[in-house]
Amino acid sequence: MLKAKITCFADEISQDLEEQLDVLQQEGVSYIELRNVWGKNVLELNDEELSSIRQILKERGFQVSSIASPIGKYPVAEEFGPQVQAVQKAIHAAHVLGTPYIRIFSYHPPENADLDTCRDEVLRRMKQLTEIAEQNNVVLILENDNNLYGTSDERCLEILQHCASDSLRMAFDPGNFVKNDIKPMQDAYPKLQTYTDYIHIKDATFEPKVFVPAGAGDGEVDALLLSLKERGYDGFLSVEPHLQHYMPHASNPKRVVTAVRALKQLLERAEYQWE
Repeated sequence: MLKAKITCFADEISQDLEEQLDVLQQEGVSYIELRNVWGKNVLELNDEELSSIRQILKERGFQVSSIASPIGKYPVAEEFGPQVQAVQKAIHAAHVLGTPYIRIFSYHPPENADLDTCRDEVLRRMKQLTEIAEQNNVVLILENDNNLYGTSDERCLEILQHCASDSLRMAFDPGNFVKNDIKPMQDAYPKLQTYTDYIHIKDATFEPKVFVPAGAGDGEVDALLLSLKERGYDGFLSVEPHLQHYMPHASNPKRVVTAVRALKQLLERAEYQWE
């Protein structure tokens, strides 16, 4: 039976791993998107901490869906060496924690610069990171985010076509497209669907530009889920709530629970199974 897998950026619950797992377990979620834990970014964790996380997750029946690294959220004008070191750390964490996926970004261009002026350098870096991923049996997933070379659907497509590798795929984020005045299903998804192996469940409104629970905004998340179901997608749906402005007085766990339940409602409406 076709089933998508719900996962979550659990650091939006708490910095404490056990509390993260408690909330997700309560919601029937058994995958976790590892980004920050115990006050550290995932790339700052040492071997002992990674081993401890692996043991805790195993004992509690969880698996890591991806290493949610900040690689590529970095000025393209700065040295590339630290980014190569960062991807090696992310690969090590992925191997220890048993996931093939590493989330990355596409570099900050110089302020007020024409994107074409940094095109060659961005593509060179993305190609080199992809080659490292190929050599180490991991898959980099490219998130469209704000103020990056690959903020638009066209630029994401350019990067993916240039690298032309199964080791660089798309982490499709409808909410981030909305934030940049791009219609996710009319404009972005038709271009990017053949490269999309991972989904970030984030919704937003065009006006005002605020993140909202899935289905409450202009991200066309319901249409995205129907398209994924028709395609036979059984991969990850990663809840990244960002609901601080939508629910300013709620607790962090409450915001995450609201976001997860909103996704479940859309899945039920689409008769799309999940685990």
